[in-house]
Order: sequence, then structure tokens, then C-alpha cells
Amino acid sequence: MLHHTLQGTHYEIGFQLGLDLARRGTALLDHVPFPITQERLDFAQACLPHYQRFFPAALEELQGLAQGQNCPFEVLAGVLLSMYCMIPQTVHCSCFALGTEVGAIFGRNSDFLTCLEEQNSNCLFRFTDGGYPFNGNTTAFVEMEDGVNCRGLAAGLTSVACARPRPGLNAGMILRLLLESCATVPQALALLRRLPAASSHTLVLADRQGRIALAECCLDHTAIQAPIQPSAFVCATNTFHLPEMEPYRLPLEDDWQAEERYLPLLRALSGPSAP
Repeated sequence: MLHHTLQGTHYEIGFQLGLDLARRGTALLDHVPFPITQERLDFAQACLPHYQRFFPAALEELQGLAQGQNCPFEVLAGVLLSMYCMIPQTVHCSCFALGTEVGAIFGRNSDFLTCLEEQNSNCLFRFTDGGYPFNGNTTAFVEMEDGVNCRGLAAGLTSVACARPRPGLNAGMILRLLLESCATVPQALALLRRLPAASSHTLVLADRQGRIALAECCLDHTAIQAPIQPSAFVCATNTFHLPEMEPYRLPLEDDWQAEERYLPLLRALSGPSAP
């Protein structure tokens, strides 16, 4: 895993990261594990107005990254903004949060494409143009799959199959925006409800005060579970489990062993008396 400490404006951070990778001989576009099709490029262009409205700083960072890598912004955007919307069926992630009397315990298993293993990155961000500093992990660039910010808000995602992507913000960019913008679970949920989702996904949230929540999101609906009783928990794999989301579950021949991973997680968190 690569480790980056990044400080400056969003553009400067992107440029710093892109240049550093280039000096190490890493060209990001040479490591994309899927074809960069015209469909992806067109989809990214359709998403740009949503990012300009809700997360313009991410586009500034992507511009800097493209400059540092000396590659076209449009192609990097085509890769990044289509992620989680047009996904390969090879991910097996699990995430949970457990409330306690003294805070919350947050855990995540990140199981993505092995061909990206050498490019997986842990990043410490400190911004000079706004946004909470945070520590996050990513298998790509700019977007984040999990992290915790300086105010104690932690977040992790799992991807869910999406039948028909629609322009908006994808899971990894939504998660990052929450980390940069929110200090607590209630704040994160309030922002999440305003964002247009471009992907189907889950988000597990926890904060310093011990509050936890699960958000199951698709293009047309978001369901929230936010238990408040002591020792409550939430957990997620790569499918929807909240009753509200049943109509949005897709029948798949391969659901990435989502249920086989979900049931042991549920039993472990429920305690020794669970069946």
C-alpha cells in the first residue's frame, strides 16, 4: 500500500499526488482495470454539473491530478466518475459500526480487484482551502472507500449492483464529501439526503459521540437505519437488507457472496445468544 501525506489546496493536492506518482513511474491510466469506453466518458461529462454544484473542490483536485500526470482531464474523469456506477462483479466488502457507552467501534474489510493492489493508497489530507482534514483509504484516486476525519466521523462504503446509472455523485465521492464536510452522523445524514446518487451503495457511519447509522442508497431512494439503544450495531455487505430497499434489490447470479458474508457478521455483532 502507498502512503501519502497531502497538504494544500485541492488543486495543489491533486497536482502533488499526480506528480509524485509520475516520478515513481506510475501512470494512472495504465492501471485502470476496465476499458475506458466512450460510454464512460459521456457519463462522466453528464455528471460534471452535479459535481460543480455539490463538490467543486473534487473537480479542482482532479484537474491538478491530471496536470501532475500530464494526461487529459476528461479521461481521468471518465474513469473516476463512472466508478461504482459501472462496476465489475469482483468486490467483496463488508463494513460495520457498533455503539458503546464510550464511543463507537467501526470496522471494514476492503476486498477489491487484486490487480490494483500495488496502487492502493492510504492518504492523510490537510486542506488550506476548506474541508476537515481526514485519513482515508482508496483503490483509485480522489474518491475514498473509507476514512475518519479530525472531528471523529468515520465512514465506509460497500458497492451494490446498479441496473441503470444516472448522472450524479458516486459512492466514493459521496463518502469523501461527507468526511470533508461533516462532524457528526446527523450532519452526514442530512447532507446525504440532499445529494443525487449516481450509484447503488451502502454507507456505514459512526462518530465520536457513539452515534452510528447505515444508509442504503440507490438512484431513486435512500433508507436510513440509525439505532440509538446501547450496544446497537449496523452492518453491510454488497446488497441491500433494509426492508424499504427490498424493491431495489437486483436478482443476480453472482452477488459476490454478499449473504454468506452478511450472516456471520450479523451473528457476531448480535452476541453469543444469536442463532
